[in-house]
Amino acid sequence: MRGSISKSKYILKILKSWSHLDVDAIILWWSKETVAVVTGGNRGIGLEICRQLAAHGVTVILTSRDPGAGLESIKFLSEVGLSLIYHQLDILDLSSINRFIEWLKENYGGLDILVNNAGINFNLGSDNSVENARKVVETNYYGTKSMIEAMIPLMKPSVVGARIVNVSSRLGRLNGRRNRISNAALREQLSDVESLSEELINTALSTFLRQVDDGTWASGGWPQVYTDYSLSKLAVNAYTRLMARKLSDRQEHEKIFVNCYCPGWVKTALTGYAGNNTVEEGADTGVWLALLSHQPITGKFFAERREINF
Repeated sequence: MRGSISKSKYILKILKSWSHLDVDAIILWWSKETVAVVTGGNRGIGLEICRQLAAHGVTVILTSRDPGAGLESIKFLSEVGLSLIYHQLDILDLSSINRFIEWLKENYGGLDILVNNAGINFNLGSDNSVENARKVVETNYYGTKSMIEAMIPLMKPSVVGARIVNVSSRLGRLNGRRNRISNAALREQLSDVESLSEELINTALSTFLRQVDDGTWASGGWPQVYTDYSLSKLAVNAYTRLMARKLSDRQEHEKIFVNCYCPGWVKTALTGYAGNNTVEEGADTGVWLALLSHQPITGKFFAERREINF
């Protein structure tokens, strides 16, 4: 009896936290058997996403490139009463990804939720160096892309659909008022989801990186603030829409819903702790998307639990 009361209070707490939604439409579909993988989970928004998912009762696999940092984060969460699993994962290392695939298959048979949080940024404040542009693009876009490609075959059949959540940024918006690429023809091509392709995304990034190498990027029409980070997130946003289209014809019970979201300007190491939002606020929409019951919502971009334009 006491356990039932405790569980009811826990469910009520969840529903109150989602109070702006229609409570009657919410189905708590997840359980301890639900497996969520979070990349870059050892600090900042990734760590908070892990914490919130675990607090909801999901089995969370926290991954990080550095085992020491990851295990320290697991220890920290255990001290607040949460039990998570750790596994090393470098999203830029194919052998690391393959080891993780085999371990995941052997121990859990797959996953239900993938949160692509791992990312880097070297520019703070008014600084806009592109010295690390190649590393930023490789990590934020190609690393995310590699994880999606690797995890799709392992996503478990489900009546509510598996979920992929990509942590992105408004800085990567195609048609935002600030910081957009000035090439109108390229913007139009990237806006057309029906003709969008990996080749188009890759070509745009390759052109930018080539201009970085030859020193002409500043006149190439690219964003003038957080340039490399913005382009890497623009690519993530485009790839989110592309994968949503590609996955849309999957059979029932094999559906995979893929969305991206902007956590806002969060006080983390990525922003030099100069943000306006807390990590709790930054993680909220990502967790909401991961656990959303009234699917199908796919190929969309969100912030503060509301859809925004690409």
